Amino acid sequence: MTVHQSTPSRRIATSDDLEVSAYLEIAKEKEGQGSQRPEETPKVSEGVVIIDFGSQYSHLIARRIRELNVYSEVVPHTSAWEDVQAMNPKGVILSGGPASVYDEGAPLAPGWVYQKKMPVLGICYGMQVLAHQLGGRVTPSTKREYGHAVLHQNVTDSALFQGMDVSMPVWMSHGDQIQSLPPGFSALAYTDNSPIAVMAGFDNVFGLQFHPEVAHTPQGKGILENFLYRICGCQSRWTVDNFVHSAIQKVRDQVGDGKVICALSGGVDSAVTATLIHRAIGNQLTCIFVNNGLLRREEAERVQRTFQQNLSMNLLYMDVSQRFLERLVGVVDPEQKRKVIGEEFIRVFEDAATELSDADFLAQGTLYPDVIESQTSENQASATIKTHHNVGGLPKDMNLKLVEPLRYLFKDEIRGVASALGLPEEIVMRQPFPGPGLAIRCLGEVTPEKLEILRACDWIVMDEIKGADLYRHLWQTFAVLTDARSVGVMGDFRTYGYAVAVRAVSSEDAMTADWARLPYDVLARISSRIVNEVPEVNRVVYDITSKPPGTIEWE
Repeated sequence: MTVHQSTPSRRIATSDDLEVSAYLEIAKEKEGQGSQRPEETPKVSEGVVIIDFGSQYSHLIARRIRELNVYSEVVPHTSAWEDVQAMNPKGVILSGGPASVYDEGAPLAPGWVYQKKMPVLGICYGMQVLAHQLGGRVTPSTKREYGHAVLHQNVTDSALFQGMDVSMPVWMSHGDQIQSLPPGFSALAYTDNSPIAVMAGFDNVFGLQFHPEVAHTPQGKGILENFLYRICGCQSRWTVDNFVHSAIQKVRDQVGDGKVICALSGGVDSAVTATLIHRAIGNQLTCIFVNNGLLRREEAERVQRTFQQNLSMNLLYMDVSQRFLERLVGVVDPEQKRKVIGEEFIRVFEDAATELSDADFLAQGTLYPDVIESQTSENQASATIKTHHNVGGLPKDMNLKLVEPLRYLFKDEIRGVASALGLPEEIVMRQPFPGPGLAIRCLGEVTPEKLEILRACDWIVMDEIKGADLYRHLWQTFAVLTDARSVGVMGDFRTYGYAVAVRAVSSEDAMTADWARLPYDVLARISSRIVNEVPEVNRVVYDITSKPPGTIEWE
């Protein structure tokens, strides 16, 4: 977290703090007593709420929780209890964040976090929020901690650290520290620079100054597992089969007798969306595959063939290439490109809905990373990375109601659902292709000529990657047509052509990614073929930027 130089102080209580004050009164009575929670009535489903304070790791917490077969969802710190109660929460996790709790206007936990008496785990800034709101004191640290540290336990019988080493490596990222504990709390562990690196209070409230969700904390997943199963009492109910069953039922409840059109792109996201909805409502669904002129070479034909052979549902093909290309004339800014394309998609589907006897709903294969990276009411504390055309790019006056059964799934979870639904491997393992298509891989203004150059380059890249049997081992592989030109020489003549970038990354969920170490001979073949087979290009470069700091796509 960022170090701030403002004077640390206790926050003045307001009417919103009544439950926190009540918590402190109970703390005085319970000091020295055990911290066992009373038995609760079993719930039909369960989840863990992650309160987001703007950390770039918040999504990673959600991933780790789901990997342990418990549903989790990231919600803004302004969320009311009514916003989360449908999840049937068994616990709450407070994320990290860039603020300092003693600053004016710093984000804090809503009152229900304390009122509901559920187990709470505060991580980094989340731990400082607990200390600050419950009567402790947070101050700037004289020694900041960023990176590796060694955690030493004071107490070895805590359920949170059951099965953990007494000393373990952890990952720190903070400039503030807990100077004094809230009433009823005790310190469980320390590091060289943090005398209170872990704290615990009654009713199973814990704080960790380090990040258990990152790979740099090797035993972090075990700590989260202890929190979920030993402390929250979760029962491993988040499975693919359970998701499929509940998603189908939710679609039936939402749509009723209405008609749905589904935006089908050919990727696994839209294929799973279409299959789930088709199983829910049958012929009330019509899938529409839109050729927006921004597709790769032969993609329109390949997608239609794949879906007609594998999915028995209504499929309508619409070639509106000219319509999209006209809207993109003169558009250079990447955000504007995404919004133009997003709005035009909606207008196309609205027109199609009228022709299809007034469809009521539009189904999209929106997934969780789209929501996280596009600043929405669901993640107000986080910065907008880029506006995804199917989230922030949607027009406010659209007539169709959205059906998005995959909105809170990560890509690997969607692949699991696809396999459970019996979709063919060519769909399940297809590399992601962005909704705005080649428009965001063609830097600067999008023109028909530049698109054809890019299609030729991209075809060569994919052909060589598949030929080297690397396709399934990579998250995404593609070419980018830059707006730069360079001088070259071919056949003793000077050339002045485009520079093309090749991008290949490995990833689990697209939230983070590492550049792929492609074999030199593969890169050499790609480069040689592009400059020899695409006359307009005379230079090929390889992008070795990870995410962060870059994004996977260039725009």
